[in-house]
Amino acid sequence: MAITLTETAAERVKSFLANRGKGIGLRVGVKTSGCSGMSYVLEFVDELNVDDVTFADKGVTVVVDKKSLVYLDGTQLDYVREGLNEGFKYANPNIKNECGCGESFNV
Repeated sequence: MAITLTETAAERVKSFLANRGKGIGLRVGVKTSGCSGMSYVLEFVDELNVDDVTFADKGVTVVVDKKSLVYLDGTQLDYVREGLNEGFKYANPNIKNECGCGESFNV
């Protein structure tokens, strides 16, 4: 079981953490939301919770709660620029369907 980052995503997370001045890593999770059922959650982590699982990749600690890990196992996080937009993009092998706007998914 693992969550990985591309080099671009890892560098961006390191930059965000350095600018923030604190934090042990990046939390990746899912929540019930959207027209397809689930959406991604990203936030910085200052403290670990009891049900957290951690992965180290390219110098970044990725934190996932056990419930979310079932839906995210094998996911690779990338940071992309498309025209004027930029942001994190998920390559999640568990997705069965996504909504038309791309903001939610189901497995």
